[in-house]
Amino acid sequence: MAEFQLPHDHGTSSQAASLHQEVMQVAHFAAAAEVFKQLSDPTRVRIFWLLSHQEACVINLAAMLEMSSPAVSHHLRSLTESGLLVSRRDGKEVYYKAAESEQAQLLHRMIERTVEIACPEEGEDVASAPHLPPLDAHALEGAHGCSAEQLETIRRVHEALTADLSSRITIDELSRRFLMNPSTMKEVFKTVYGQSIAAHIREHRMERAAELLHETDASMAEIAAAIGYESASKFSAGFRKAYGALPTEYRRAARAEKG
Repeated sequence: MAEFQLPHDHGTSSQAASLHQEVMQVAHFAAAAEVFKQLSDPTRVRIFWLLSHQEACVINLAAMLEMSSPAVSHHLRSLTESGLLVSRRDGKEVYYKAAESEQAQLLHRMIERTVEIACPEEGEDVASAPHLPPLDAHALEGAHGCSAEQLETIRRVHEALTADLSSRITIDELSRRFLMNPSTMKEVFKTVYGQSIAAHIREHRMERAAELLHETDASMAEIAAAIGYESASKFSAGFRKAYGALPTEYRRAARAEKG
């Protein structure tokens, strides 16, 4: 087979063949992309960071993150399947921690350098490590390019959206209520929370659904209505997309795990 050559020679042709050979190893890059996909979710980044410093059970992780146990379990399952976390069972309790692989260690350091978190294992006491704020407020203080007034408005928008998950509020309604242009509202919201309004509130809805499935005997129709879905079938489809299982399957597995 003839050696690969670039159509235009800009003085880098000597490396072109070897680079082309490497970049065509699509499966290798797909594997790397899958790992980064796991860390595209801010909650998973926080869980991975925590477990890079200490081993913890689901209940303790949920308390530290101010989330429900079912929601945390969903993220733990995904991170474990990717190889970034490992787990061990002691009686009925399952403990998780970051894998001791070179890949996990590199990602840990990358996260800390990116968000400038001081690592307790690099000379700092654990007690002095920065406080990790709840998911809903994680970016407020670090949002760049937004005025204090805009940040306060977006905080109130978020409160309005999450106060009653059974209702559906449109962007136009929020715009009129909080006197902010719809485009600006969507842009600032994404800057602050790292997600679009729709994606962020959908995550809240699904986490609330997981709590209801785990803690109550409410029917699928009742849970769907409680989180703003018109039908149980649409809710089931959305839940399966978020958690990888139908609501009934999730409830059965959660109760089996609980014992």
